Amino acid sequence: MKEAYLYEKRGDGAVQCKLCGHGCTVAPGERGICQVRENRSGVLYSLVYDKVVSRAVDPIEKKPLFHLMPGSRCYSLATVGCNFTCSFCQNWDLSQHPRLADGGGDLPGHPVPPKDLVADALGRGCHSMAFTYGEPTVFFELCLDTAILARRQGIATVLVTNGFMTPEATAMIAPHLTAANVDLKSGSDAWYRRVCGGRLKPVKDTVAALHQAGVLVEVTTLLIPGENDAESELADIAEFLAGIDPLIPWHLSAFHPDYRMQDRPRTPAAALEKAVAVGQQAGLSYIYTGNLFGRGREDSRCHHCGGELVVRQGYTVTRNLLRGSACPHCGQAVPFVA
Repeated sequence: MKEAYLYEKRGDGAVQCKLCGHGCTVAPGERGICQVRENRSGVLYSLVYDKVVSRAVDPIEKKPLFHLMPGSRCYSLATVGCNFTCSFCQNWDLSQHPRLADGGGDLPGHPVPPKDLVADALGRGCHSMAFTYGEPTVFFELCLDTAILARRQGIATVLVTNGFMTPEATAMIAPHLTAANVDLKSGSDAWYRRVCGGRLKPVKDTVAALHQAGVLVEVTTLLIPGENDAESELADIAEFLAGIDPLIPWHLSAFHPDYRMQDRPRTPAAALEKAVAVGQQAGLSYIYTGNLFGRGREDSRCHHCGGELVVRQGYTVTRNLLRGSACPHCGQAVPFVA
């Protein structure tokens, strides 16, 4: 347990959390919407500060991050909890655990301090550390403390997030991040409210702010048939990204039925190809499709000359032709962190 980094005290003993777009006002003895931050006698605490429930070594491509040190090993970690209630969540057993446990009692996890996490990552030959699986916004203090130590040790830091953060939280952690993959789940605010229990604008603001801060930003949209795959919605997303920077990578992922959304079919490859065309029409240069078991658009090509940069098979890099952050064919700077 650790005192939260971003909150304000109120005169009535309540506190207002300043971490995410919900801006919860939390009465004494109560928890916020995420169910992992609690007001104890006028002090807001993170209940999951060092309660790590999952650690693994992944290929960086699994985040998915295709433009950060392709083919390298990434140390991934998570606690339970999320500030969204997405009915299609594919990590629901972690993200929704505090709600499914009725918001009471101790939360699961093995206490592992940031210094031990960094040491473990180094010992396992990882070039980066990712805060992922659940929603890292709700274990913000652990992310920030670990990221600071990791960067001092030369380890890249990654946030895999729904992006529903406040500007204050983004500004606090951005200087300690190398890269972020932000889920931009829909171009519709109404859909965000209905399906995720959130809002669209704070997510867009986070994407723009992280990019402005110099963080390598990649964006993922999970295409759910009949839900968020309308061409107009996809165009809204693509045009928004292109308006920030047409070189932002956009990952279009195939959906499979999970959690409370079992009534939708898997995303057909043709639907992803249509989405790719929408992105290209908007001017995006790096568009990838995934979750297609080797049939996706996984290779990277130079936005200037079209030459091969990185060739992939699933999460495996089979050829890396990059020369630092430049195209080997034309010498053009490309948006990669080598």
